[in-house]
Amino acid sequence: MQKIFKYKYWWLVVIALFVSAVYLSNNLRYRFDLTAEKRFSISTSTKTLLGNIDSAITVKLFLTGDLPADYRKLSNATQDLLSEFRDISHNQINFEVEVPGEKLGDDSLKLQLYDSLARLGVVFERNEDVSAGTNKTTDQVIIPSALVFYKNQKPFAVDLRSSRKVFDNYNVVNDEPRENKEATLNAAEALLEFKFADAINKLTRNYVPTIAYLLGNGEAVPGKVSDLIQTLRTNYRFGPFDLKQSYPSPQQIDALLIVKPTIPFTDEDKLKIDQYVMHGGKVIWFVDKLYAELDSLMRSQADFVAFDRNLNLDDILFRYGVRINGDLLQDLNCSKIPIVTGQNTDGSPRMQRLPWPYYPFLSSPNNNPITKNLERVLPIFPSSIDTVRAYGIEKTILLASDTNSRILNSPAMVSLNSVADDPSFQTFNKSHLPVAVLLEGKFTSLFANRLTKQVQDSVAKASGELFSGSAQKPTKQIVVSDADVVTNSVSPTTGPLPMGELPLENYRFANREFFLNSIDYLVNGSGIFELRNKDFTLRLLDKKKVEAQKTTWQFINIAVPVLLIILFGLVYQWNRKRKFAV
Repeated sequence: MQKIFKYKYWWLVVIALFVSAVYLSNNLRYRFDLTAEKRFSISTSTKTLLGNIDSAITVKLFLTGDLPADYRKLSNATQDLLSEFRDISHNQINFEVEVPGEKLGDDSLKLQLYDSLARLGVVFERNEDVSAGTNKTTDQVIIPSALVFYKNQKPFAVDLRSSRKVFDNYNVVNDEPRENKEATLNAAEALLEFKFADAINKLTRNYVPTIAYLLGNGEAVPGKVSDLIQTLRTNYRFGPFDLKQSYPSPQQIDALLIVKPTIPFTDEDKLKIDQYVMHGGKVIWFVDKLYAELDSLMRSQADFVAFDRNLNLDDILFRYGVRINGDLLQDLNCSKIPIVTGQNTDGSPRMQRLPWPYYPFLSSPNNNPITKNLERVLPIFPSSIDTVRAYGIEKTILLASDTNSRILNSPAMVSLNSVADDPSFQTFNKSHLPVAVLLEGKFTSLFANRLTKQVQDSVAKASGELFSGSAQKPTKQIVVSDADVVTNSVSPTTGPLPMGELPLENYRFANREFFLNSIDYLVNGSGIFELRNKDFTLRLLDKKKVEAQKTTWQFINIAVPVLLIILFGLVYQWNRKRKFAV
């Protein structure tokens, strides 16, 4: 540096270095992600998506202004993510931060603007903040949303909030769940990459997969699958398919959805599904092998026997590599239901929420992309699944029970008093009983070497495809031994609830996420759905220790730097006087 100062135009060199440093810092951005879960790293699938954008995309972020601390953190995280998206896409993605209607003086015009934004899917929240010093209440409208614009398409609304609440660990028998607000907001940040990547993918994709809902065998009625229908219509081409009318074609239907059939399948029905699979079709089975419904139990307030529905699906599923057992699975780690335990002094029934082992919590025993980092999934009267030998088929357990499970073979007696009357907890000695299984490979037809040439010709004429005794190419299926994983309860006051949410419970399990991941895994190859399960580890300070040592750390962070600067100045002045004193 001293050599530079000897030159006549040294100041030009310094200016050039400064300008170069500013230019490089603005155009060559790079971050080193040192977190264990790589929370600040953009996934390969997102980078591929952003690199293939052919036209400009604009994002309008409405989460701004004078925000509470938690929302300000979410806003900053969103802007950081969009900045990185802009760099990766070579400036094809741009974002603007604005408060809608900020410059509109007329409240009526502002309300009209808010109404039009709400119709696009923008969400609004009211936040009441009570000042500790003045006891004044501040009412504020917060808009935790963004709109993504692409070409002339309808803008895609992104809800920046977490779609579920995170609760602290609690004792299922004695404690009530308590929301962990910091973890909930942390989960919102974890979902940001998925939400924006998913919005960009839906706006820019050239092909939208088709999902068909199978009819003809007494499947679940629309009211019981309202959330499923709305979810699929938002993301895919979706419609019903009557199996009694024709053969499903894999060229027209990317995945076939079978939900809670109640009428036995004929051999012709199974042949149609079988040939769909043999020609590359993908199927998701949500099957209740036993009849066991809580509604009938609650209405009668009596015992009932869970019996086999005789759906006539055992042979085809066995050929594909699984067997749904005729049993009911129980686990001590389970949800609760309200049960009448007596009478109050005024004669009214006394209700108590008790653990109901027929509602066991399900989780993933491995790191499959469908269930990696997925929260608990709630089934209702599930059965266990066994995997059986099927040549060329790879089997992966997606969901299983916890470590304190047992099975009740059918015919099984189900009683409201079984929880209180059954003290034999030592019988819950099984672990990780499968409830959902992924099957991948080239399947063998159930009807191979069983049909005459005449029947094969009639199948080819009806389906438009030659009869095949084995799959022409690898395909995938998912078998779940409980249909209520994707059905929804119906509240008499609010209507259909989201899948995975019980009446009178303010908690939604990860049923919808599991369902969407399963669909995406079968019909999409981008891998963006894996971002839905991205994990952000919440590393919090010890609040008790922070409160006890607050003054010490305030002194270290505020006073010590000032004292160091003063000390440096004193030493510098003393050194100058000593060096240049005459």
